Parts: sequence; structure tokens; C-alpha cells
Amino acid sequence: MCAQLIKKVNVKTLKKIKDSGEKFSVLTAYDYSTAKYLDEAGIDVILIGDSLAMVALGYETTHCVGVEEMRIFTKAVAKGVERALVVTDMPFLSYHTDVASAIQNCGEMIKSGANAVKIEGCSDYILEVMKRLVETGIPVMGHLGFTPQFLNTLGGYKIQGKTQEAADEILKQAKQLEASGVFAIVLEMMPQESAKYITENLSVPTISCGAGKYCDAQVLVSDDVFGKYSDFTPKFARKYGDMKSFILDCAKKFDEDVKSGKFPSENEVF
Repeated sequence: MCAQLIKKVNVKTLKKIKDSGEKFSVLTAYDYSTAKYLDEAGIDVILIGDSLAMVALGYETTHCVGVEEMRIFTKAVAKGVERALVVTDMPFLSYHTDVASAIQNCGEMIKSGANAVKIEGCSDYILEVMKRLVETGIPVMGHLGFTPQFLNTLGGYKIQGKTQEAADEILKQAKQLEASGVFAIVLEMMPQESAKYITENLSVPTISCGAGKYCDAQVLVSDDVFGKYSDFTPKFARKYGDMKSFILDCAKKFDEDVKSGKFPSENEVF
């Protein structure tokens, strides 16, 4: 659609898409080749999600990944992208201690090739960090609803915004994020009626992560979409492929050919 006609997607592009009534797409990527393919496919925003802690590094939660790891993955992804907007998730405790270190850590992601960063939450401190980042020239994406970095204080993987009162509170937070200068807000794990209500009362785009169809965009973890990560699949993740079976099949055939002497053939040697 209209986004496809724009050579490089930026924060203004997403606002134009929302205002036009269209939608944009967001997928995660953690390496050069995947990012390159997502970009070629027309994905509008590529997120180096801290979900890589589980799907790429094998950690149990997102809490375990650090700034240096996110910086390395950001560099790899950015090298594969020409058109999409590249956003890096700021990991746990990378922006929580003081504003100066938050700006420094976020700045490292921009230096590594990201076009923007994503930050969870809406405390007075977080709002100040967001405002200062935007003033510094670092675009910020917000994240409300279920916020994985607050997993322990939320008491587990619980749906947020289930009542009108709860939805009103998230909308209040979203408006605070909007006032701080964020260019978009992820809404995670909430009833789609709540997400619709919030989306209709904001000027910045909303991105659904298990928040229904009424947001301005949808985001999923690419390993879920491709059917590569099988340890756990969220209810809201749609599987478009079966890379697990494909990889197993290819690896087994290679193993068999090596052990039977079929690989390499005369055409595959010097």
C-alpha cells in the first residue's frame, strides 16, 4: 500500500499510515539474513526484540539479556535492512538507573544502526527518560499493557486492561507517553475492545501484540511466525511455516548422506 511506495520507512511514515486508515506490519529479527528477507518482503518495522533472550540465546526470560548482546544483534540486523524502520528493544535495567546512563545505552543502539528504541512502562522516571531521549534525537516507541520486563511484579503472564477502569488507566498512561514524544505504542496482551478504545483516543499509532485487530499495526516474533521456536507459542501468534520440521529434515538428510558416503559427490569436490 502507501508504505510500499516509500523508500525508507521513518517515524513520520507510520503516523501517515495511521492517519490514512491503513495498517503497517512489524516482525522481529535477530540476524542479518532474516532481516534482509523481512525487508525484501515489505515488512514496515523490524524489531530487535529482547525476545531474542529466549528464542536466540536460550534464556528463560527477557531479564537475562544485556546491552552488549542487544548491540551485537542490532548491528547484524541493521546491515540487512534498507527500507524498514529498525527498532531495538532496550533490555532490562538498561534505562532504569539514571537518565544519563539511559541516554548512553540508547545512543549505543542508534550508533549500532537502529533508527529508534523501544522502552517499557510509564512511571514518572520512565516518562522523563523518554522525553530526554526524544530531545536528544533518539525516537522512542512505548510499550504498555503486559510488559515482560515487569513480569515478576505483574505476577506472571496475565492479560491486562480487562475492565473499563483498567482500560482507562492504560489510556491515561498512553496519553502520557504520547505527551513525552513517543512515535508509537505497543499494546500487549489485552482484550481487543480495550485496545480499540485506546487506539481511537490516541494520535500516535498503536501496535498490537496479542491485543486484537483494531490497532494500527501487528507485531509477532518471527520465530513463532516461521514455526522455528517450539518451546512455547503464545495464543495470539499465527504460525505461517514449519521451519522446525524443515531444519530437522535437512539436517537428517545431511547426516545420512555423510554417513553413507553420498556427500560429497564428484561435483562437490576440488
